[in-house]
Amino acid sequence: MRKVFLVSACLAIFVGLLFCSNLKAQAAPPALYTPFPTPTPNPEGRIIYIVQPGDSLWRISAITGVSLDQIRSLNHLGTNDQITPNQPLLLAIVNPPEATPPTLEPLSSPTPALPTPSPQPGSGTLCILVYDDSNGDSIRQEEELSIPGGAISVSDRSGKTSLTETTITGSEPMCFEELTEGEYNISVAVPDGYNPTTEMNYLLSLEAGGETYLNFGAQLSSQGFAELPPTAESGKSPLLGILGALVFLGGVGLAIFAGRLVRGERKVGDEK
Repeated sequence: MRKVFLVSACLAIFVGLLFCSNLKAQAAPPALYTPFPTPTPNPEGRIIYIVQPGDSLWRISAITGVSLDQIRSLNHLGTNDQITPNQPLLLAIVNPPEATPPTLEPLSSPTPALPTPSPQPGSGTLCILVYDDSNGDSIRQEEELSIPGGAISVSDRSGKTSLTETTITGSEPMCFEELTEGEYNISVAVPDGYNPTTEMNYLLSLEAGGETYLNFGAQLSSQGFAELPPTAESGKSPLLGILGALVFLGGVGLAIFAGRLVRGERKVGDEK
């Protein structure tokens, strides 16, 4: 009796183990498909799928999200047509991506630009006349000549040019040639015995390619008149001239009187 019970218990345990193992097999989760990465369109805008071993149209539709009807329509497949591994399937047609133009790199380094030479400054001529303003009107007349012994100074603003000259008698001005264009300060010192009748300092903007003339006037002072050396004409005194004329007239009168006196005496002697 005991053996029968043991055999029955063993059978029950065996059957229970089989049942449990069957339940575990039924509870196993279904296989998941590997997610299909979104393919990149080719230059023509076509999305192509290459058939893998074990693929079917239904599986390809499931993993790509493209309907069976669309796959068949795009690839001209019938209901009974089969697919084979490595077969390209068209899944969609999109607008082709815009091609980015290649960046052009210079074949060689550019030649550095040569420095532009600075234009050279031009030059001009400056002529200065220190004249004897005898009438004192500060305007130079043609007959008013240069005063000798005057000092002329010409200097530019930068200090690179500093020129001096002494005036001489004549009608021609003192000229400074080949002066670089720019601003110059001209100053004149008249000799002793003269008073200036014009401004003796002048700021000039000298332009290239031309001649500029400046006149500075001075008049003889009273001291200068007194210091003038006597001339042949100025040495004669007017009083002496008058006296000489009177003496001459007196001599003429005496000669006439003497002549009349002589004629009168002769006439008296003849009457006797």
